[in-house]
Amino acid sequence: MRAWPYTPKIPPMALSTSEPRRSVPNPTTPRDAYTRRGQLPDLELRHRRRARGEDRIRAAKTIVLSNLPLQGSTRTRTWLDVVQCACELLAWTQMLALYEHPAERWEPKRPRLRIFSVASRIVRHARRTRRKLAARAPWAEAITYGLSRLNSLPEPT
Repeated sequence: MRAWPYTPKIPPMALSTSEPRRSVPNPTTPRDAYTRRGQLPDLELRHRRRARGEDRIRAAKTIVLSNLPLQGSTRTRTWLDVVQCACELLAWTQMLALYEHPAERWEPKRPRLRIFSVASRIVRHARRTRRKLAARAPWAEAITYGLSRLNSLPEPT
């Protein structure tokens, strides 16, 4: 984790008497801190990113990291790699497919039980392969929203 940016405090006596006295930004007061150079939005962005990361860690702990099922460092390391991959897939799914949908903010147990466990059929018709959901499937609206959102994304270059 990075440390906060170091902002040296300048004592009032060190300021020249010919210059008008200006307030020196003090990083301990958020009202005055970082407003002169426009750094307050950067600070807020940093806090939001950190909070999002802490939320992901907390969610991973509640799902599978609280009880590690395997003994031995090699097996546990492999299990942690699988957990990390699953958490990243869930995070990318929520960021890309479920953007601006209430499911974007769900804790990891909800999408797993409501979206990922819905049964569908793979249908081939007219040289196309499609997924077919039942019209009355629970949370079918969130699934179709996510799939249409993924289809509307531009192709990676």
